[in-house]
Amino acid sequence: MDALRLIEATRLALARARSMEDIVAEAWQTQALAQAVGAHLADQGPFEARAAAGHLSEAGGRTSGALRQIALRAGGLRAARLSGVRDPWGALTGLGVLLGEVGIALVGVACACEEDGLYWQCIEAIDAADETGDRVSGLLRRLTLRERGGAA
Repeated sequence: MDALRLIEATRLALARARSMEDIVAEAWQTQALAQAVGAHLADQGPFEARAAAGHLSEAGGRTSGALRQIALRAGGLRAARLSGVRDPWGALTGLGVLLGEVGIALVGVACACEEDGLYWQCIEAIDAADETGDRVSGLLRRLTLRERGGAA
């Protein structure tokens, strides 16, 4: 499945998530998707952006085992269905928007939760989404420079 379709599916799942645990699971679904998109672009993307795409993949992959298990229990990782990134600019832009939405949702969960374990899971997920969003922004800058013919 193309990256844009997976990003949209994840955005819809996040919008439909009602429980705190479901929101945290969607945050990790998003991280897994960022990892997969980054890995794909590192392997098959524009040469000038491959190193930055590798960094995106690394940032997306920074999750604790327990948190990844939450996402897996939620029906498996959608990112495993990634077959291509036809529109790197569009996929990265959509991924950046999704990461922003995830961050907002996680702040809401962290403010409302009364359980220490879930609170700290949210804090870890917020940090991960923020770092991954920074990597997406950096990769978009590289693609912009490439389009303008400048050095990255």
